[in-house]
Amino acid sequence: QVQLTESGGGLVQAGGSLRLSCAASGRTFSTYTVGWFRQAPGKERQFVAGIRWPGGNTDYTDSVKGRFTISTDIAKTTVYLQMNSLKPEDTAVYYCAATPLLLPTLEIEYNYWGRGTQVTVSR
Repeated sequence: QVQLTESGGGLVQAGGSLRLSCAASGRTFSTYTVGWFRQAPGKERQFVAGIRWPGGNTDYTDSVKGRFTISTDIAKTTVYLQMNSLKPEDTAVYYCAATPLLLPTLEIEYNYWGRGTQVTVSR
């Protein structure tokens, strides 16, 4: 069983940066994919980025490539999402999720979910 807790959300001006953290308890991410999703008001939850361990392979949705970076700490108990050059359209609740599958992008393919953290980007 994996418990996930997000943190690091907040209010930032357009062009600013935030770093989200996803802390895992119960087990480490030794053979899992951890993904970040986001859900804006009135919209479906969408895949943002994912990282696979072992190997460290990553995947990003096109709208965040070059701006967001997903990474993990050496102990593989925390996954980070560094978000730079933020835009108002990045405003959403951000969730982290885990799955034993290899870098899936569909919500249904993830087994474990955190409760989310709000990111608001003002103009």
